[in-house]
Amino acid sequence: MVNASGTRAVARCEELGVAPYSVTDDFLYRGYLSAAHAAAVNRTAEWMREAGMSVRMDTAGNLIGRYEASQAGRKALLIGSHIDTVRNGGRYDGVLGVMLAIECVAYLNETGRRLPFAIEVIAFGDEEGSRFPVAMLCSRAVIGQDVTGTPDLVDGDDISLAEALDTFEHSITIPMPEGRLSASRRHPGDILGYLEAHIEQGPVLEAENLSVGAVSGIAAQLRFEYTLKGEAGHAGTNAMHLRRDALAGAAEIMVEIEKLARSGAPDEVATVGSIQALPGAANVVPGEVKFMLDVRAGDDERRNLLSDRIRTVARDICEQRRLSLSIRKLQDLAASPSDPGFVQMMEDALEATGHPRKTLVSGAGHDAMILSELCPSVMLFIRCAGGVSHNPAEKVDPADADEALEVMLKFLDLMEARADAQFVQTD
Repeated sequence: MVNASGTRAVARCEELGVAPYSVTDDFLYRGYLSAAHAAAVNRTAEWMREAGMSVRMDTAGNLIGRYEASQAGRKALLIGSHIDTVRNGGRYDGVLGVMLAIECVAYLNETGRRLPFAIEVIAFGDEEGSRFPVAMLCSRAVIGQDVTGTPDLVDGDDISLAEALDTFEHSITIPMPEGRLSASRRHPGDILGYLEAHIEQGPVLEAENLSVGAVSGIAAQLRFEYTLKGEAGHAGTNAMHLRRDALAGAAEIMVEIEKLARSGAPDEVATVGSIQALPGAANVVPGEVKFMLDVRAGDDERRNLLSDRIRTVARDICEQRRLSLSIRKLQDLAASPSDPGFVQMMEDALEATGHPRKTLVSGAGHDAMILSELCPSVMLFIRCAGGVSHNPAEKVDPADADEALEVMLKFLDLMEARADAQFVQTD
């Protein structure tokens, strides 16, 4: 009897949802290169080995398990997702895709089957950007992007990326190679494609009573740091009409951001998810405010237009309130369509396993949009209760995970059926 199952994948997500796989017992948070990340890497590596894979780390802190092809020197199909979380996050976002990838390999190994291409299960260390102010650091490293711009990138505790990598290296059981993050770059000639299973971060599948669906593309994203500077002063002695209150200005801007986003199409969204007011005392008028702005839409043009409208409104408000404004772009991710051929194969896999040929667009960003610059990529969405994500309430039915695994295995069957020497051999 084959033990591989989506149900086991769900159980493993639950296991990784508590300490030591979280930096705190109060809620789940597994930040990039933290002690919790190291613990999750060590445990996930054990499961990879049990499934029949050899295991290694790259210079970015990505865990990679390889299941060899029927012949040496073949390209690899990458299957995976990320294992980091947002603060107070859920137990399935990202990590379920890694666990299901392991189950795919476990099934092949238990049935004694080798494919004409290798499979590499990859657990990206950072996708969320919840520790350092750049998201998807690890998938960016895999495609060879200069992910930091500087080795002095620091987190909220002023710990540099270099320092964090050094601490992490001494906390994991798998040796890490030497080199900068960019040394993790993979050669396109070695990679067949990328498959990522992920919970749907919205209620579309649930509303249509579907357990799984293929992702046809990922929305465009922009992320900025807005800094407003006014003048700090005593809360009791500064008359209201004379104040240059940076926080009041930021609050007005945020109300306008919401109005602008609501006036657009349903896929146009803007979010202020982080704010810092300085000096941060109850009896001091805030003299400086920094906030993070995330802007998304289904295409680059509408995303850019919304971002420009927000910028114009913010400048007008700051001028009226005698505040200075600086805006720093942190992230620019173009809309990322999935590979048409891979989407068709995923639809075929859905149909072959008794599911409708359902496709949908992801409003959330994923490592797949980065990997699409390296190789053909596709995603499989799995129903999540209420479409809730980035929240402890994330919940996946084990039966849905079992169905997702069945679809993924069928996708592998279809990949095998179209394989030939030219298709799978490395350049």
